[in-house]
Amino acid sequence: MPSADPGPHAPAPASDPTRFVLIETSHPGNVGSTARAMKVMGFRDLVLVRPRFADVLSQEETVAMASGAADILARARIVDRIEDALDGCTFVCATAMTPRDFGPPTREPRSLFAELAPGTPHPHRVAFLFGSERYGMSNEDVYRAHAVLSIPTHPDYGSLNLAQAVQLVAYDWRQALGGFPVTARAADPQVADAQAVQGLLRHLESSLVHLGYLDPASPKKLMPRLNQLFNRAAVTKEEVHILRGIARAIEKTRPAVDTPPALGGDE
Repeated sequence: MPSADPGPHAPAPASDPTRFVLIETSHPGNVGSTARAMKVMGFRDLVLVRPRFADVLSQEETVAMASGAADILARARIVDRIEDALDGCTFVCATAMTPRDFGPPTREPRSLFAELAPGTPHPHRVAFLFGSERYGMSNEDVYRAHAVLSIPTHPDYGSLNLAQAVQLVAYDWRQALGGFPVTARAADPQVADAQAVQGLLRHLESSLVHLGYLDPASPKKLMPRLNQLFNRAAVTKEEVHILRGIARAIEKTRPAVDTPPALGGDE
């Protein structure tokens, strides 16, 4: 029997150790882009505190910018109080560009995250707070946090779009949690065998003589060098076909040259 739809106000599963909280967000596009940034990094718990538009989660621009992360929007919650957004969280990180004379310590994300990740002596359920695009975070909201995150930026211009800041924080936090494996490109199973490469070399040699580039009386080391090049490149069967097609085109479109030019062949 299939499980029931969790509905638009259901919290994210407890296995997700992270919550992203947007405070008084102004632009629907940033909400959608935040959902996309979260999903790319494997996070699902999004809470909005007093957004500018009550229907922001269903607005056309929000859904368009989410680009495949509609499930994050469907699960997201809207609350009136920041206290409700932080329910169940044991460590709160504010994000603020402007340093405060008073309040929690300011930390660079990666060094702090290394201390917060599961596997450390005191793992936490972490909340990341992001303020309004128009005026950032209030002092009162910053004071609720255990730490303030400061993303290192160029000293002459440190302004980040809200969704960009979410993406950077989400990436660094995911890396601290162990990251995702990089899917390496598998070796091409259709790599050409030695016989095919030798056939290609014979064909190219004939075409280069026809073109006047290779002097058969003084070939020097051109063909062995091409042989080594193809071996290093691990040319595929399809690439051999392409190169032989080029060789055939040379032979068809240019008359044979009786006297090779001075550059014919390689040292």
